[in-house]
Amino acid sequence: MEAERDERLVRAASFGAVADAYERARPGYPEDAVRWLAGDEPCDVVDLGAGTGKLTRSLVALGHRVTAVEPLEEMLDRLRVAVPGAIAVRGSAEEIPLTDGSADVVTCAQAFHWFDPAVALPEMARVLRRDGRIALVWNTRDDAQAWVAELTDTVIGRSEFRTGGVNATTDRVDESGHFGPVERASFSHVQLLGRKDLVELVRSRSQCAVLSEAERAPVLEGVESLFDTHARDGVLAMPYVTECFRAVRR
Repeated sequence: MEAERDERLVRAASFGAVADAYERARPGYPEDAVRWLAGDEPCDVVDLGAGTGKLTRSLVALGHRVTAVEPLEEMLDRLRVAVPGAIAVRGSAEEIPLTDGSADVVTCAQAFHWFDPAVALPEMARVLRRDGRIALVWNTRDDAQAWVAELTDTVIGRSEFRTGGVNATTDRVDESGHFGPVERASFSHVQLLGRKDLVELVRSRSQCAVLSEAERAPVLEGVESLFDTHARDGVLAMPYVTECFRAVRR
């Protein structure tokens, strides 16, 4: 358990070194998914583990007042440029630098699996107002297409604590005792990728970011080979399922 925690911390910290690749290549989120998570009426949103602001920018575009909280300064630097309409602060889900009852919604995009839920969920409840809610979201590759499954299995892998993030989300939220029943919804979207985009997407994964240059080189060569085999007119259409969860604070 301690070894897994240490690995989680190392891999979570690895994103600082690939912040540029993350900003360039990671997909955003469908507007209908963002509306389902945060609502249509402008409100105060705290976006935890905001990274370079992939979800933050969609929340701001819908008129929400957003405070983006991110522990890595390299990611915050990109977020401040990409989303000047958000308030960007350094902090973590386990120690949110905000006062009690200051938010209507707390979002976590592609981030909850990096948190310590036993500490983070009470913190999230603390900063929420009465009847506020948490809203968690992941973009997951749709492995129904053979080439996507090949990318997942042979290049990226399935070990980014994802199974402990998405599949166990409901249990972790329920067990905390701070929230009501968890609702779940899924939305589909597609990201169009060129050769460099696909390479950058893989570079931005924690599995790749923690590798040495010598270890990373054959992985990225494999990515380029996969692109050459499956691209059409220089483009790959990456299908995603955006998996969303929300629950109201008790």
